[in-house]
Amino acid sequence: MMQSNEHAQSYYRASANAMAQRPALEADLSADVCVIGGGFTGVNTAIELAQRGLSVVLLEARRIGWGASGRNGGQLIRGIGHDVSGFAKYVGEEGVRYMERAGIDSVALVGQRIAEHGIDCDLRWGYCELANTPAQFAAFKGEQAHLAAMGYAHETRLVGPHDMAQVVGSTVYAGGLVDMGSGHLHPLNLVLGEAQAAEALGVRIFEHSPVLELIHGDTVQVRCAGGSVRAANLVLACNAHLEELEPRLSGKVLPAGSYIIATEPLPEPVAQQLIPQNLALCDQKVGLDYYRLTADRRLLFGGACHYSGRDPQDIAAYMRPKMLKVFPQLANAAIEFQWGGKIGITANRFPQVGRLKQYPNVFYAQGYSGHGLNVTHWCARLLAEGIHAGASQGLDIFSQVPHMTFPGGKALRSPLLALGMLWYRLREAL
Repeated sequence: MMQSNEHAQSYYRASANAMAQRPALEADLSADVCVIGGGFTGVNTAIELAQRGLSVVLLEARRIGWGASGRNGGQLIRGIGHDVSGFAKYVGEEGVRYMERAGIDSVALVGQRIAEHGIDCDLRWGYCELANTPAQFAAFKGEQAHLAAMGYAHETRLVGPHDMAQVVGSTVYAGGLVDMGSGHLHPLNLVLGEAQAAEALGVRIFEHSPVLELIHGDTVQVRCAGGSVRAANLVLACNAHLEELEPRLSGKVLPAGSYIIATEPLPEPVAQQLIPQNLALCDQKVGLDYYRLTADRRLLFGGACHYSGRDPQDIAAYMRPKMLKVFPQLANAAIEFQWGGKIGITANRFPQVGRLKQYPNVFYAQGYSGHGLNVTHWCARLLAEGIHAGASQGLDIFSQVPHMTFPGGKALRSPLLALGMLWYRLREAL
């Protein structure tokens, strides 16, 4: 699939608020911090730094929100991703508790940012985790009890297999766990609104400014075709699109394809029958399904994470059968939008956050493994704390988790992981 420098032809682009055109970098500038990447990580790091009084230049190779930040499913769900209890051997029990709390507080942080800056992004609270098997539903009881023990402030509710029509008009699930502290929103409008907030704080943002070279030292030099930035600190916020700008990091993240379709606007009775409480929903499969209603009552249905490195020729033809397995009643509904993009997957499904050992004034965050909407915002805060104060408890905890480099180099990374995921899918089917 050819990569345009403009936003994907998605429902989000078609329904976006005003998209400011920002200039390319055409001068030699200096700043306290240069941020590379105009997605949630980069824009929110810039906000956090500017709020702390630092000068920031942000460089985006294409457009603000061009990557996963402006294309994702829009599901704002608590958690950092993988079960973090296994990381106790690196961070201790106290560190695990911090991670679990961060998985909750990061959702609240997104809500606070939206409220503080008055960002119009269709935020709706309410999410239902869907069990594909009775064993998964039984595990939800333990999850609910754990949240209660942590003092989780929001309503949670188990929904048994015979009551699923309360939350979803489908017969394929064995139960659900409703969480009113998670929800869904329009991600492109969120990041566009955050970019405006960053500029109001004094951040200088340049689009169409791919970085050609990094020259490391006490002051980092960032060179683009039309100009350069000298900064005391550098933030790499490119995630799945880092490529060879910093090979020490790009080998630790696998860019995986994820795909979404959106139906035509549905009649209100149909939308009400599909998702009666306007929740975000996501199942437990390896190649998970996630879906929700948009503000204009379209069903937005996504998933099918692809590790092969090859996008399907026809996303709608690929995704529609998956949607109809869940909602056969949509057999006659037209698909009006189809799009895909790359998400950054790590081997342990935990984000990579820290600074380069070789260059301690170079900070990074990447590899959100499907939990990017909330975790990007949290990691942005940790990076800003580390840069501004020189230390951050959360940054120290996150950076203690080791991350493997995917074997085989760039050419073999995707095929090897595709084989591994095929094994998990076969095991799931059996």
